[in-house]
Amino acid sequence: MKIIEKEFNAATGEEIITERDETAAETKTRLDFEKTRAAALAEAETKAAEKTAVLAKLGLTADEVAALLS
Repeated sequence: MKIIEKEFNAATGEEIITERDETAAETKTRLDFEKTRAAALAEAETKAAEKTAVLAKLGLTADEVAALLS
């Protein structure tokens, strides 16, 4: 993956843009983050499905539950 770095010198107003390939460590960090994020999203989807199933079992809508909890 390409990484674009932008450096700005406020004193001179000069802007330097550098494009480079990511290092092996950066690749590992990015892939680990993506894996963690995917797991968190899957867990959130599972919890949402479980909540929906409970609401359906009780015969309540999300609005009705919100009204009960407020």
